[in-house]
Amino acid sequence: MSTRAQIAIQIGPKEWAHVYCHFDGYPSHMLPALAAWTPEDILAAREIRQVRANELDCFDPPRPPRILPRPTCELSHLYVWQDETWIDATDQSE
Repeated sequence: MSTRAQIAIQIGPKEWAHVYCHFDGYPSHMLPALAAWTPEDILAAREIRQVRANELDCFDPPRPPRILPRPTCELSHLYVWQDETWIDATDQSE
């Protein structure tokens, strides 16, 4: 079974792109794996099967990210870029 996650990146004052990640979305995997990637890298990937420290395994063709007014956890986990690092924001979203 997949542990799905979203990676939310602020792209405007009230615009957050939510990039889908299909596998291994749990924090003990995602936070170290995301550390190698910038928000620009994640946005360019658009839709991700799995984040690894050395590779973004992406869907082909990818679906565009969902744009929402704030970080929103709709799947198992939510990650956001904050103060130059990725954080687990699962419990902070509404």
